[in-house]
Amino acid sequence: MEFGKVPDVDAVDFSLPPDHPFNRKVWDNVEPTAHPEVFIGGPVWANKNYIGKVYPSQARERDFLHYYTRQFNTVELNSTHYHIPSPSMVEKWKQEAAGSPIRPGFAYCPKFPQIISHEHGLVAAEDLTEEFVDAVLSLEEYLGTTFLQLPPSFEPARWPVVERYLKSLPDDLEVAVEFRHPTWFSRPEVWQRTLEGLYALRRDLVMTDVAGRRDVLHMSLTSPVLVLRFIGNEGHPSDYRRVDAWVERLNEWFRKGLQTAYLFVHGGGENDTAPELIRYWVRKLNTVCGLNLHEPTIRPEVVQGSLF
Repeated sequence: MEFGKVPDVDAVDFSLPPDHPFNRKVWDNVEPTAHPEVFIGGPVWANKNYIGKVYPSQARERDFLHYYTRQFNTVELNSTHYHIPSPSMVEKWKQEAAGSPIRPGFAYCPKFPQIISHEHGLVAAEDLTEEFVDAVLSLEEYLGTTFLQLPPSFEPARWPVVERYLKSLPDDLEVAVEFRHPTWFSRPEVWQRTLEGLYALRRDLVMTDVAGRRDVLHMSLTSPVLVLRFIGNEGHPSDYRRVDAWVERLNEWFRKGLQTAYLFVHGGGENDTAPELIRYWVRKLNTVCGLNLHEPTIRPEVVQGSLF
């Protein structure tokens, strides 16, 4: 992932910002739950380097998704950003997730196609939107939230376009919006109006923790649902310190009323280190927050020569 990538991670201040004041409006209207739902996974299942590590040593590529759903309970479904899935593809996804022992069940989290968000800019895309929405809703119980990622050029002046588009979507479709243009965050009055608008529309936000764009780590919620994209740096020590800080913050948010957390963990690079990072997240969440999340099994790599 190139968004927010920097050449020198050591120079980055990864401190978590304070909560946005708007969060209080969310907490004032919810009751804490003893059993928050936490979905945690990565952005990809088709990684051959997972063979023998998180997938069986004899795993074939066509079976990767099946094994993935036995290790993690969600995926940031980026493939839908490039094409709308066919009915046969959706059916395959459902079949692979069926029977997963991980609770609260497996959830696909599809990204809106870029032909809608980037090429059409949310305008004159009714037919494409209907096709996409029908496809993802047919995932039924395996559908989590959806991502509406706006392009970096999409400025706050176009908020009415976002508002009209979100109003056109069905109420039973969970949608989280990802803003990237810096002006959304650099002008407090703009961001405040945006939060109020999403809150009124009952839509969520995507929050991204990435080295080179600390402004998109806005620490704002418009509902008791967190959608977090956590971008690691290939096992850099700061990756784990950042998780520690996040788990402490999540412990506070669960106590205040956070109901659901979608945590999408990128390892950086080819995502080879994502499984280890996800396991660390799970262990910390279980220890600090008193959860009982499924811990992925990671087999130790055999170092050549170690058997002799």
